[in-house]
Amino acid sequence: MHKKPFVFFFLIASLLAYSCAQSQERKKEIKKPPTSTPKQKTNPNMEVVTLGAGCFWCIESIFQNLKGVEKVVSGYSGGQTANPTYKEICGGLTGHAEVAEITFDPSVVSFEEVLEVFFQTHDPTTLNRQGNDIGTQYRSAIFYHSEKQKETALRIIKELNTSGAWDKPIVTEVSAVSVFYPAEDYHQNYFNLNGDQPYCQYVIRPKVDKFKKVFKDKLK
Repeated sequence: MHKKPFVFFFLIASLLAYSCAQSQERKKEIKKPPTSTPKQKTNPNMEVVTLGAGCFWCIESIFQNLKGVEKVVSGYSGGQTANPTYKEICGGLTGHAEVAEITFDPSVVSFEEVLEVFFQTHDPTTLNRQGNDIGTQYRSAIFYHSEKQKETALRIIKELNTSGAWDKPIVTEVSAVSVFYPAEDYHQNYFNLNGDQPYCQYVIRPKVDKFKKVFKDKLK
């Protein structure tokens, strides 16, 4: 009877060890054509940025709740492999990062505010890693869509490093977006459709809860 607490904590530890790539069985991989950037937007006032902050399920679930964000699409960017599949991405040899392409209205939420959420909801000081998700595909990255976005991103990173917001320097990649490949359909809206999955419960939900608490005035 004394073994039950140990077994309980072992099960919890096992669940926490889930990574994005391990959390479900592989489904049929369907290659999709890339999305060219910059792209045509129905609303000319909308702005687009592509962000990497570990598993794209986490980024998507957070930014879906941010006021002023019109659309979030999970996908791949920053690498050399054309039309990559999730299986190829998980191999870590494509050069791509898991990212979310975020379309937002700058009259409602500024690019600076988008980056504020970005930096406060992941660790930008760990190279090629977020928690148990390890590899270049999980790197922290800002793929900018304009020179103004680039200048703003570099300025904010410099300010954060100077302020000592983290004990270690920020390693977030800042690069021009080239081609964005939307991820397979089953990756889209993942947290909302698969909230009972262990990875969603023990990795994504705490991040979403933290976001909603810290940014409650910016929620939809």
